Amino acid sequence: MTTRTHTSTLVFRRPFFMRSNGEPQPAGTYTLETEEELIEGLSFPAYRRVSTTITRQANGAGALIQVLAVDPRELEDAQAADRL
Repeated sequence: MTTRTHTSTLVFRRPFFMRSNGEPQPAGTYTLETEEELIEGLSFPAYRRVSTTITRQANGAGALIQVLAVDPRELEDAQAADRL
């Protein structure tokens, strides 16, 4: 199966919470990765989302890096709340 990954950077100015993770996340810079797979058998290329994760960028040497699976709709809500 053919897959593709989109990567972008998110910056949260304030701590944020998403129910899917169960605990507040600190403000900071995060890497957003969305993996999609090609839907086979169509007459045109189409992809479906397989996973969406965020990773907090480490602040220094030896810092713990955590990758969190997220619901894209919850992430959009958290970004909107951070812009207020």
